[in-house]
Amino acid sequence: MDFQDILYVKQGGVATITINRPAKHNACAPGTVLELTQALTDAWVDDAVGVVVLTGAGEKAFCTGGDQSVREKGGYRGTVAALPLEVAWQQVTTLIRGIPKPVIARVNGYAIGGGHVFQVACDLSIASETASFGQAGPRVGSFDPGFGTGDLARLVGMKKAKEIWFLCRRYTAAEALQMGLVNAVVPPERLDEEVARWCEELLAKSPTALKMLKYAFHAETDGVAGVTNLGVGGLSLYYGTEEATEGKNAFLERRPPDYGRFRRPGGSGTGRP
Repeated sequence: MDFQDILYVKQGGVATITINRPAKHNACAPGTVLELTQALTDAWVDDAVGVVVLTGAGEKAFCTGGDQSVREKGGYRGTVAALPLEVAWQQVTTLIRGIPKPVIARVNGYAIGGGHVFQVACDLSIASETASFGQAGPRVGSFDPGFGTGDLARLVGMKKAKEIWFLCRRYTAAEALQMGLVNAVVPPERLDEEVARWCEELLAKSPTALKMLKYAFHAETDGVAGVTNLGVGGLSLYYGTEEATEGKNAFLERRPPDYGRFRRPGGSGTGRP
């Protein structure tokens, strides 16, 4: 896949997505957001990928949100797949949260504004000691009414989340670790080593268990959508059973299905002994 604003590399079961706009502190333009959705979707459907790493190019910034130089009255200039940038931005966040594989934020510098929302949405965050965190919405006339507020409150508590959003202060990596905003903080020269170690540990785990756990974590907070993802994840497992195959084969062979053999002898008929 050819990209202009991001780098996308798949190797050894890890898909690494790098926002590649260091001159803009990795702020996202409409094209950047479109490419992020494409890369995340590709990582989702590629069975060889077990972990996704999201990061920014260079040493100064992870991501600083939307590129304010292309923001106009009513929104950001340009569209992303016929959608305004602010709508497409939520699609990226939804993909980060919904992809049935762990997503690690490799926070190498500024994680500000929408970039901070991205790292909040990631399942795990590993930060350099030089990283900096914070929101910018009320300072620049913007806000995130969805995952960027709700997920943040669940991470650090309601009072702290309101402080982060209302005051737009900057927080160090050490402060982020203390409040539960990130999982680990390491010296910048050890960041790649630490991310690789976490990826290796995740790749050694059951991909199906990780998928269902990720869905389960969101099922409680995401309403019908969360329950649907959890249920569909279970449905994909059911499709792999002989019982489900019997139903399909019976339909194609135009005969009644024989489900009786999937009940335990002497059972109650409910599938329980």
